[in-house]
Amino acid sequence: MWATARGHRLSDADAADVVQTTWLRLVEHLGRLDEPERVGAWLVTTTRRECLRVIGASARTTPSDDFTHLTDGAPTADDLLDTQDRASALHRGLQAISGSCRLLLRVLAADPAPSYEDVSAALDMPIGSIGPTRRRCMDRLRKELEHLGITGQD
Repeated sequence: MWATARGHRLSDADAADVVQTTWLRLVEHLGRLDEPERVGAWLVTTTRRECLRVIGASARTTPSDDFTHLTDGAPTADDLLDTQDRASALHRGLQAISGSCRLLLRVLAADPAPSYEDVSAALDMPIGSIGPTRRRCMDRLRKELEHLGITGQD
């Protein structure tokens, strides 16, 4: 079995795996062998098949020094830091506006977005005043963020 595995030019580790798997297959199929005197031929055939399976699997996973595909589209460390800085500034800006504005903006930012009827019921606010109040609260938040040095272009 070792000679067959090495004849397929497998690495020592792969050859050892093939031999071990072949022994396992023998144990699994021991009750189905019709001619026990031909177990040697069965082992060689099974070893060849396992070698071909390992070779086929390694052909699908060819090592490469090109790791760019692992980061395509992924945010860079600078992107993550920028996002974290913006989130921190947004949190500070929200803390600086009134509690009622903060609550309204948080409710409206929920995912999925609630209907104005649900917002009206939850905050005891007339439906017609939700939009204008939201606009005033966003203006206050925008001013706070500008005060913190965060603008819409950052």
